[in-house]
Amino acid sequence: MRVLGLSSGTSHDGIDAALVSFGVTPGGDELRARLLHHATTPYTPALRKAIRTSLPPGKVRLGDVCALDNRLGRAFAGAATAVLDAAGPADLVCSHGQTIFHAATDGTLQLGQPAWIAERTGLPVVADVRVRDVAAGGQGAPLAPVLDLMLLAGKDGRWGAANLGGIANLTVAVPGEATAYDTGPGNALIDAAALLVTGEPYDRGGALAATGTVRTELLDRLLVEPYYARTPPKSTGKELFSAAYLDGAGGYPPADLLATLTELTAVTVAAEIRRHRLDHVLISGGGVHNATLLDRLAKRADGTALVRSEELGLPADAKEAILFALVGWLTWHGLPAAMPAATGALGPRVIGAITPGADPLRLPAPLTRTPQRLTME
Repeated sequence: MRVLGLSSGTSHDGIDAALVSFGVTPGGDELRARLLHHATTPYTPALRKAIRTSLPPGKVRLGDVCALDNRLGRAFAGAATAVLDAAGPADLVCSHGQTIFHAATDGTLQLGQPAWIAERTGLPVVADVRVRDVAAGGQGAPLAPVLDLMLLAGKDGRWGAANLGGIANLTVAVPGEATAYDTGPGNALIDAAALLVTGEPYDRGGALAATGTVRTELLDRLLVEPYYARTPPKSTGKELFSAAYLDGAGGYPPADLLATLTELTAVTVAAEIRRHRLDHVLISGGGVHNATLLDRLAKRADGTALVRSEELGLPADAKEAILFALVGWLTWHGLPAAMPAATGALGPRVIGAITPGADPLRLPAPLTRTPQRLTME
């Protein structure tokens, strides 16, 4: 089965798309996946500005939210058709959309109306993938562990996976101790500061941070944030770690500010790696391109081997799109994709709502069990 996964993360810079072919081995224990095509469609400057101004602490009118939902739907539809034109047909699309609001107590909202995708592609679309978990008492996040745990199943040692997106999350894949949660900011504060002090959307390669000095008084003040001490399940977003979080930090030289925020991400992620005594951590997400961040994380992680996800056949930049292709496959086959130990839900749930394509909607008979392992071919 060929599934097209679509995602745009908390960095809101564009739409990642991954066309993945899935097949279950005889016996049903292993799911094999082959990445057929991966592409990123950048948002136009106008659309990215509209997203940015809609995020907390910005105030928006309901009409603006409605218009943005449809603008994003058309953008996701365009990204989908571009991949299908380039790489051939698919059987299903799973679209995460663009998170506009996420809070543990108030729910979660992803925009990008899936009807536009179904209309343009003629394919059924799985979307709105977080709210069923929320309705079951969970936080709807993180969803990455369904991929991480299957990919790392059976590995020797104490393995985990860290995704360094706008928000960083950690999956602990140790048998009997499996859990996952957001550790705090990944690139969100670094990007916000880079835009503020340089006009660029991010610190390319961590080059400016590399020339700066970590200001311990600022780092200590930022580490007082109560989120870090909260017990999982926990998830967060730009409702907390937005540009407003940097109020009062404007008096520092740009290089020092970025060095300190890069250190903040490294400190908070590494603290959780050490907490779970992980000896290998699979690294993915946009943060892998920040050499300064990876260097600081390696030093703070105290001997833990940081393994690029490409070594297991999972391109770092494609991980979230592949994740949602997997979510779509699981939903289509009646299998749960959210991990209650990570989200806090009452139990596993089949997630997402399905928008029919051009043909009548015909679901296969549900599978009786979830494959335990995922192999990227």
